[in-house]
Amino acid sequence: MPFWLRSELPMIDESAVGSKARTGVAGLDDILAGGLAPGHLFLLEGNPGTGKTTIALSFLLDGARRGEQGLYITLSETERELREGARSHGWSLPDNIKIFELVPPESLLDAAQQQSLLYSSDLELGEATKQIFEAFERVKPARVVLDSLSEIRLLAQSSLRYRRQILALKHYFARLGATVLLLDDLTSDTLDKTVHSVVHGVIRLEELAPEYGAERRRLRVSKYRGQSFRGGFHDFCIKHGGVQVFPRLIAAEHRSGFERRPMTSDIAELDALLGGGVEQGSSAMVLGPAGTGKSTFVLQFVAAAVRRGEKAAIFVFDEELGLLFNRTRTMGFDLEQMRSSGMLHIEQLDAAELSPGEFTHRVRANVTEAQAKTVVIDSLNGYQAAMPNENALVLHVHELLQFLNRQGATTFLTVAQHGLVGDMKSPVDITYLADTVILLRYFEALGKVRRAVSVIKKRTGAHEDTIREYRIGPNGLSLGAPLNEFQGVLRGVPTFVGRAEPLLDTSTAK
Repeated sequence: MPFWLRSELPMIDESAVGSKARTGVAGLDDILAGGLAPGHLFLLEGNPGTGKTTIALSFLLDGARRGEQGLYITLSETERELREGARSHGWSLPDNIKIFELVPPESLLDAAQQQSLLYSSDLELGEATKQIFEAFERVKPARVVLDSLSEIRLLAQSSLRYRRQILALKHYFARLGATVLLLDDLTSDTLDKTVHSVVHGVIRLEELAPEYGAERRRLRVSKYRGQSFRGGFHDFCIKHGGVQVFPRLIAAEHRSGFERRPMTSDIAELDALLGGGVEQGSSAMVLGPAGTGKSTFVLQFVAAAVRRGEKAAIFVFDEELGLLFNRTRTMGFDLEQMRSSGMLHIEQLDAAELSPGEFTHRVRANVTEAQAKTVVIDSLNGYQAAMPNENALVLHVHELLQFLNRQGATTFLTVAQHGLVGDMKSPVDITYLADTVILLRYFEALGKVRRAVSVIKKRTGAHEDTIREYRIGPNGLSLGAPLNEFQGVLRGVPTFVGRAEPLLDTSTAK
């Protein structure tokens, strides 16, 4: 199992969260600043299938591990279904978690014993409440889950009776010091916010269905009395072992001290073009049309970092790993050997199955836990495909780059532009976010298609303003002298204005 799945987030400081009841989901506890305040009612709402029951079981299991008694009161699912759901995640419910399956009394199911002077809902609601209190008295739990409020809302039949019933439950549980998680599947009267004003906190789960790919899940804490929390939407997923929540990254919360120094590529001409290299703790974007060698440029820096004894991480969206390994091995990059030595983490990502929050979490784990100092995202086009319905791509990238910069990691992003020669269009313009922008271009000269590289921008120091030809051969990347004898290289069809041929000799270039 990858390390980024084994530990979602750093352990929470116990002194900072006091005696809070953790939910058993590390990312959610981080959002809630440690967990749920003990002795209060909390609402966990969401449509069927969003993960409410899984989080509720995690909440009880966390209490059981701490020696606390737990009670799961179910009005919708059977005890068998709950235990089967727990087993699907590899969980076995211990003896200190009791399941109370609330079913209508036999007298209410027998037509011959039903009364005509009172509405059956009055009897059912009163009997249901009585059974809940009796189950609580028998178990005397510290943590309670009540699933689901939709059944109680239907029995109450009016908003006034429903509110009074919830208030009665609140005062009863509060008097006995229990921490209660109320589940609401939003299948009846979704506009009724009665419980929102009564409970101590509200967590809402949502499921989104993109036009293509797996469903996306996210959550938001809309209320937490007397407590700060991490606001906004946070991505999460349901996998074997439970729910994994990926808190929204806030770069300003993460700072570290490091010495800034140039990170070289070990190619003298490329380092000279960059004014000595790419500054540590900065971001570099390699921009160009398909086939110009964007991946090859960033791999030069990865290989150089590994030779210096530094760890690196590559996240590939566009190319199959087997093909990438074979292709780059012919150029002198043995990525498989780097990976087996533990110096390189490389993984292929499926844009249709990945949320932006999970991707950010994977990158973050490689930097904070695996201590990767060079990070490659290849490409930003694939990253954009992972969030087709997101309108905040620039903000996602901004927070991620700021975080990596403050951790002392050097980040390389590749962007494939539309077109091959002439006027190029980028799928998204975030060049202003990158500290260094390296531009690759095709151009025609002497009857051949050639490649040119230039540095358009570098925030952290001086760089050459020249344009150099480069070649990708059996020995990797090689750069020539500045193309001082040409004009219009970036337009794709340059004009030769010199007296000598300054181009690379393709028969001898290495």
